[in-house]
This record gives sequence, C-alpha cells and structure tokens, in this order.
Amino acid sequence: MSPRVAGPSLISSSANPRVREAAALRDRAASQASGLTLVEGVREVHRALLGGATVERVFVGPSATRTAGGRAAVAALDAARIPRIDVVGPALARLAFGDRDEGLVAVVRIPTLELADLRLPADPLVLVLEGVEKPGNLGAALRSADGAGADAVVAADPRTDLLNPNAIRASLGTIFTVPLACAASGDTLTWCRSQRLRIVAARVDTATSYADIDLSGPIAFVLGSEASGLSTIWDVPDVTACRLPMLGVADSLNVSVTAAVLLYEARRQRDAAGEPARPCDAEPDRDHDRRHGQSRREDAGTDQLLPDLGTDELAPLLHDGRLQPRHFEPPSKGQECR
Repeated sequence: MSPRVAGPSLISSSANPRVREAAALRDRAASQASGLTLVEGVREVHRALLGGATVERVFVGPSATRTAGGRAAVAALDAARIPRIDVVGPALARLAFGDRDEGLVAVVRIPTLELADLRLPADPLVLVLEGVEKPGNLGAALRSADGAGADAVVAADPRTDLLNPNAIRASLGTIFTVPLACAASGDTLTWCRSQRLRIVAARVDTATSYADIDLSGPIAFVLGSEASGLSTIWDVPDVTACRLPMLGVADSLNVSVTAAVLLYEARRQRDAAGEPARPCDAEPDRDHDRRHGQSRREDAGTDQLLPDLGTDELAPLLHDGRLQPRHFEPPSKGQECR
C-alpha cells in the first residue's frame, strides 16, 4: 500500500496547501523553479511510472478505480510505494485538466534531456523536430514515434515546454517511453553526424518524394514547424530533402502527421528488408542507476499487474512479459531544455 502523505486522509477543499502547490505547476515559472510537472490521466500516470520517471506523489480520486486500467495503475503506484493523497470534489476539480476526470494526477520530476544520454542501437530510426511550437503537436509526434518504433526523438530549438501537461496528454504518456532529448539545432546536426545518421529533411520546395528514398539503415528525419519550416542550418550537402505530395490546396500537413507518414514508411521498408524494430530486450542498466544516484522502485507485485492493462497498450513497454524501463535523471538548475 502506498504511504499516505501526512494530513487529512481525504482532501475535499481546493484551498488545501498540497492541492494548491500541485495545481501551481501548470504555470511554467513554477514548474521550472521546482523541476516538477503534472501528469494527469490513467494511461499517462501509469506509463510515467513504468517508463522510469520519478513520481513524487499522486492524487487519487474516486473515478480512478472505476476501470480495469485505473485499478491496475493505482495498484502499481501502491506497489511502488508512491506517496498517495486521496482527493474528492473541489480538490480533484482544481487538479484535473478541464472537464477531464480520470481520478489520477501525479507530480513528476522533470528529467534531464541531454543528447549525450541517448543510447542508439544499430541502424537507429530518429525523429528531429525543430522549432516545435504547440505542445499538442509534440505529443502527437511522440505518439507516432512510439508506434513506429523510433529509437529517439530530439527537439531542436523547441518553442514550447517539452514536459508541458498538454504535451504529456497528447502523447498519451508515450513521452515517457520514447527516449527524448533537447538541444540547439546546430548541436543536433553535429550529433546526427557523430552518430553517422543519414539525415532526411522534409521540405515543401523539393522535387523528391519520400517514397523514392531508401529509408533503411541509420536515419534521422528532420521536420520544421508549420509556421516557419526548417532553419538554414539544415541547408547543407549531407542533408537529403524530400517532400510529401500535396494534391489539394494546402501546401503542407500537420507536423505530427508528416512524422507519422515518414516514420511508418521507414518502418515498412525496414520490415521488408528484415531489419528489427526498436529492441526491448536489454536488461536495465543497474550501474547507470547507481552512478547517478537513481532510485528505481521495484516490487515483485508490480509485474503481476501488467497483464491487466492489455497487450496493445503494453506492447511498447514489454518484451516476454518483462518491463523495460527508461532511465531518468533528476534535473539540476539551468539544465532543463524547455
């Protein structure tokens, strides 16, 4: 059972200090100052936990246990001994996003998002999003990256908070299952070259269709914002430009849709060539956890709860029934790329 935070066993007042403190994290300044963010929803909170994020505490409302997925999430949080605060009424309403009430809102520590922390397999599939402005687009692109088995997503010179609650919600929690980094565009280009990635940039002003390019092997797709496209940093000889045919009056697709088309075409070509998808069979790096003072919450009862979520929902997280967690590190001041 999760330890209950000291105080009333059931909080109903929206003026409660713990509720006010958590709700304040929707403000960017408060989130940056504390190094914390809010994660709301059954799938999102559960995937944050399973993905290795540091869950500081969780607010649990009555609706959390009305579904099988909600009961599994609460049980996993209890098994991991995450500090729990039970809330109802106005307290829960203040924490919930809009009219959404799934009964689970967690306070999660924002991870560092360094390029140097990304560990790529052979023949990686990477997505680079430059100048992304809308949290919803970022979240949707991460969801596509997760579905297509991308090995990493890099936000280059982003114009939004990567761990914004809207981005987390739009990603359905996959922001915690896909390795994510943030860097300046120039550093991202240098990193792609250092990783020997073939760089393919989506542009509207080129003649080559994405369907005419070999997308097997190590590759990084680079997509710009819908407002301004890609910066001139990517106008270099070793970057291949491609386009998605636009047969109507619009000249481009939403960036998350473009990401999905390109990633799944790369996956189709790789499957045809017999290339494996993102590997999920590596054992957790215990030495990495110890080096960074990381506390991985483990409990024998947690694995027994996983089948309750359903095969489709857990497919990106499991291999032979075993959880493969991500590695997160607590951020230090000035390190957040937000």
